[in-house]
Amino acid sequence: MNTIKLDSKNVKMIAHRGLSGLEKENTCSAFVAAGNREKYFGIETDVHRTSDGKYVIFHDDNTGRVALDSMIIEDTSFDTLRNLQLTDIDGKRGRKDLIMPTVEEYIRICKKYGKTCVFEFKNEFAEEEIYELVEIFEKEEYLDHVIFISFQLVNLVYLRRRYPNVNAQYLVEHKWEDSIYDSLEKYSLGLDIDHHLLTQEIVDRVHAKGLEVNCWTVNDLEAGNRMVEMGVDYITSNILE
Repeated sequence: MNTIKLDSKNVKMIAHRGLSGLEKENTCSAFVAAGNREKYFGIETDVHRTSDGKYVIFHDDNTGRVALDSMIIEDTSFDTLRNLQLTDIDGKRGRKDLIMPTVEEYIRICKKYGKTCVFEFKNEFAEEEIYELVEIFEKEEYLDHVIFISFQLVNLVYLRRRYPNVNAQYLVEHKWEDSIYDSLEKYSLGLDIDHHLLTQEIVDRVHAKGLEVNCWTVNDLEAGNRMVEMGVDYITSNILE
């Protein structure tokens, strides 16, 4: 199995949860696999807060889909989650390296391979938690190489209060509303949108405000070519390269 090659022209390619079409999503293996591909500009991931106030790299609220044990992330301690072995992409256990990464591990892999971090605040965080997470990037000396993203606008509002100039994008799915343009402009946010919702008009209007457009999760060539022709700035994919 290999990646699907896309003539992306000037569009920056983002590996969704790492190179998750080939390796287990949101693991160091997936991040390294993306790091080793020259085509990828960035590596996307997700973060949750644990019950004891620490942070883990993981997408879902519950571990059941990617492990044989079902635990609610926010109700479980860091040590318990860290010791949970995830299944491989075939649904079976057997690789001891497949565990939940820390934020620091993710950043260090991106830094080693020269990739931009695309870092999603999952769910709604308290304001101080947003700052704790950003401070991890500061301590790793990599804040200039991250795009913060979130479906929760309040997370990005908190971000802007202390970090007005960092790169950030507002995630949109299910439904487009024109009021989104106002939020993007007010908080200087790029758009990170489900590609099924994207139209040429949306791309053009966001660009007219001097803001960027990212689209997700684009996994076939037909959709990828359509996004390139629309002139998006980023394509986020599990498998397109």
